Amino acid sequence: MSTPAPYHAHGIKWNLRDLYPEPHDPGFLQDLDKSLKQAQNFQKKYKEINLETLSPHDFFLALQEYESITENSLKPLLYASLLFAEDTQNDLYKNLRQKALEKWNEVENLLLFFRLAVIHLPESKCQFFLSHEPLQEYAHVLQHWRRFREFTLPEREEYIINCKNLSGKTALATLFDEFTSSFTFRMSIAGEEKELTGSEMLALLYSPDGEIRERAYRTFLSKHRDHQLVLTSIFNALFLDAHLEDGIRGYQNPMQRTHLENEISPEIVSLMMEITQNAYPLAQEYFRLKAGLLGLPKLKNTDIYAPLPGGDKRISFDQARDLLLHALQDFYPPFGEIAEKFFAQKWIDAEIRRGKYGGAFCSGLTPSLHPYLLMNFTGSIRDVLTLAHEIGHGIHFYLARQQKFLNFDPPLILAETASVFCEMIMTQTLLKTEPDKLFRRALLCLEIEDIIATVFRQNVLTRFEEQIYQKRRDHLLSAEEIGELWWQVNAALFGESVEMIPEYRWGWSYISHFVHSRFYCYSYVFGELVVLALYQKYLEEGEAFLPKLLKLLASGGSKSPEELLQILGINISEPSFWEGGCKIIQNLIHELKHLSP
Repeated sequence: MSTPAPYHAHGIKWNLRDLYPEPHDPGFLQDLDKSLKQAQNFQKKYKEINLETLSPHDFFLALQEYESITENSLKPLLYASLLFAEDTQNDLYKNLRQKALEKWNEVENLLLFFRLAVIHLPESKCQFFLSHEPLQEYAHVLQHWRRFREFTLPEREEYIINCKNLSGKTALATLFDEFTSSFTFRMSIAGEEKELTGSEMLALLYSPDGEIRERAYRTFLSKHRDHQLVLTSIFNALFLDAHLEDGIRGYQNPMQRTHLENEISPEIVSLMMEITQNAYPLAQEYFRLKAGLLGLPKLKNTDIYAPLPGGDKRISFDQARDLLLHALQDFYPPFGEIAEKFFAQKWIDAEIRRGKYGGAFCSGLTPSLHPYLLMNFTGSIRDVLTLAHEIGHGIHFYLARQQKFLNFDPPLILAETASVFCEMIMTQTLLKTEPDKLFRRALLCLEIEDIIATVFRQNVLTRFEEQIYQKRRDHLLSAEEIGELWWQVNAALFGESVEMIPEYRWGWSYISHFVHSRFYCYSYVFGELVVLALYQKYLEEGEAFLPKLLKLLASGGSKSPEELLQILGINISEPSFWEGGCKIIQNLIHELKHLSP
């Protein structure tokens, strides 16, 4: 392991004792057994009852019981998943997570009959139930379940798929996480041989030294290339698994299920992606501008995140905390108060350790449990913005805790709303308060690069998924074929403005969204463009905007995305809405030109 760096978040580890005192606590296994018993009793109570014969009140009680069992049974799994994220190589944590996954699968299978029965209720009966006032709080979730009616299989077949997934796609995703988290990389820096984690290697892409950036990324990608047999096999198996299950269920294309889950029409997604792709020249304009600022004839893709002069400032974790809390408190005190809890009550794990999950996330758990945040803090400005981003997720989850469990999780395409908003608050605060022009210019570059990564790059990733799923329908894909597809979709974004290093053909192999949540990436595009519009509304409306934002976040998943955005007066079916987001990006690039020499 490398020598601890002075700006790393040493000792910043979360305290999971609010869930269980320690991994060996008997309460963990007791909760698993209790949930299983409750699910068994629920099945005995309702399995042979025709839900149509229940009164609205009795149906309400059954739905509440189903919800309670589901929420309570998640606690051990979420705890074990957090332990696994903090050390994917720990055998105890692996075993706890696997045991919790297996028990959760059993509980899901026992409760499956109830959800299927609700899905297949006659529409007239469903509307009769929803006329009962206590059930109106569940109207959205019941209607959402029933959107999948034509793609839902008989109970026995659903049970088989659930069981198959435990040793199939779930096991493959676990293998991917454990395998890639075990990678270490040896690299000489300033004459010193170091052993680095994947997170530390990717952090070197932000080094001011171009030779280090390129060597780090080449080394990182080469390690993945060297393990192409395992990685290509995992991806092929997951793509095929999705294709086979989609065929069994009757989905017409690989994205249809995701669109239904997101409660958004394919036409709106297609419109958003087309407008985004048409705006790729904005990214190319920025890349050419940055090459000039760096004194380079042309960027390599290892130079995209290179700091400009004045932009390699390092910030300690304590400084980052104080900056963020001050920015959020000034923006809207409720945001600052919630964010402060994450630091004061140790809901954050930010130090770098071997075996730790290499990315960043905020886990919302359930309404009865507070969120937890994980990241790998190295002291860069980007890490400060990542901290703001994940705290934004935490604020969203915390506010949504007023919802019932079945209404808790925000729609996926709005899941990035608070996170990107908080990142913009942090950026704008720094831009306004920092006197150093060089630093402000570098920070503006960071903001533009984050937007490019969240809008244009995620559009590229979605295009890649579209094509890879289509090709996997026909034959087993070789590493070369996958790499060529990856190369082509990225070339569409970069055009002639960026030179890709040869190893970048392996750039697909470490992106966990492809493994864990297919077509998740277009949610980033949606979320970023929505936030750009929301931030513009905030600038126009001032404090009058804030209660509406709070209401949207506190609504969790109690309404569809379109209904939630109507709170803020946004119409996502209009091309002008998406074009407006791209216009804001153009304005930021023009602002950068004014700050440039």
